[in-house]
Amino acid sequence: MKRLPPLPALHTFWVTAQCCNFTRAAEQLHITQGAVSRQVAGLESHLGYALFQRQARGLSLTEEGREWSLRAQQVFGLIGEAVEQIGSRRQVLQLKASTCVMRWLLPRLMQWQKERPDVPVALTTTVAYTVDFRREQFDAAVIYAPIAEQSAEARHLFDEQLTPVCTPALLGVLHSPADLQQQVLLHPTRDERDWALWLKAAKTRLSNLSQGHHFETLDLAMTVASQGSGVAIGDRALIGDDLKAGRLATPFELRVPTGMGYYLVYPPGTEPSAGLEALMNWLVINARIS
Repeated sequence: MKRLPPLPALHTFWVTAQCCNFTRAAEQLHITQGAVSRQVAGLESHLGYALFQRQARGLSLTEEGREWSLRAQQVFGLIGEAVEQIGSRRQVLQLKASTCVMRWLLPRLMQWQKERPDVPVALTTTVAYTVDFRREQFDAAVIYAPIAEQSAEARHLFDEQLTPVCTPALLGVLHSPADLQQQVLLHPTRDERDWALWLKAAKTRLSNLSQGHHFETLDLAMTVASQGSGVAIGDRALIGDDLKAGRLATPFELRVPTGMGYYLVYPPGTEPSAGLEALMNWLVINARIS
């Protein structure tokens, strides 16, 4: 079987065939006119027949040249499709996030996919608050961590601020923190530290603190609160969409910072891809306006 023609020379021929001019082809390829001429001549020598008729007024394709032009268009078209399709698969960003941030993150990722379908994101949820890039193959992660203890690879989203959360129907009976004594308290974790921290800041003591319901995740506590089955302690930054939609309400203005925050992080010592950089900047901006 005769060996295939060199791909660079075939590409040079294809570009030249579209304009039938060595000078214009050289400009498009960013090489000299002499280089174009030599590559085309080398291809003709390899094939054993002429591809162009060289005339005083320019070039014209021979019958074989016209057929090769059509075949070359198909070949480079297929190569272009492969570059686009395979490249797009590789650009799927692998993102990890804790379940506690899903109420805020998931709607925004859905909006991101509408605005930027060229940068798809695969989301993995976990109950863990951190990520170990040495063992986990993620492009980035949303973590829950102490404020001001993050590396240069971290982008700050928002700080945690605790406040009671309930259905809007309860606003009429919750006039002061003391009124929580008559409500079922919903705890987003097995311990009661979040409620205890807020009540201490509110200078309020309740005897029913340990008589409420305990959940494994913040999302579950928020869902039960939205159904009118109690008052949860939640993070104001994570429930903005629920407040706007009227699913939840905050009966008191007091918000208590915990010293923790949410951050976007990527593997240390690496440069984020263009797609990841765009996604991180977009999420940071959305966090500012939440």
